[in-house]
Amino acid sequence: MNAFLVCSAILVIAYFLLAFNVSRLRLRTQTSIGLGNDPSGPLAKAVRAHGNAAEYTPLFVAMFFYFLLSGAGGWIAWVAIGVTVSRILHALGMLMARNLNGQPHPLRTIGAAGTYIGGLALGLALLLRVLL
Repeated sequence: MNAFLVCSAILVIAYFLLAFNVSRLRLRTQTSIGLGNDPSGPLAKAVRAHGNAAEYTPLFVAMFFYFLLSGAGGWIAWVAIGVTVSRILHALGMLMARNLNGQPHPLRTIGAAGTYIGGLALGLALLLRVLL
């Protein structure tokens, strides 16, 4: 089993589950565009969680495929796993938050930190593989 492919699959599945959640809430609230009447409500949180996933998923999937095709493994594969876990935690933290304007949910904070640290590590690994 290849960690890069599994991580890519998990991120893509999470992205579409978040998209489905937005559609489900839009139907329930009869809101076709926007965040609905409650900026702290479930629809607003779902839209932002999905939007955030849309910002990061393509970048990570592209990097994971590069590392897969270049034969990377070891610590880079573990960083990919950490980033994937971080992205899931971030989405859960956004969905579980009381609102998006106050104190962030701890899972969101952990997920964001893991995303930034892991993303920087993968970016540096990519740069080093290209330069060396």
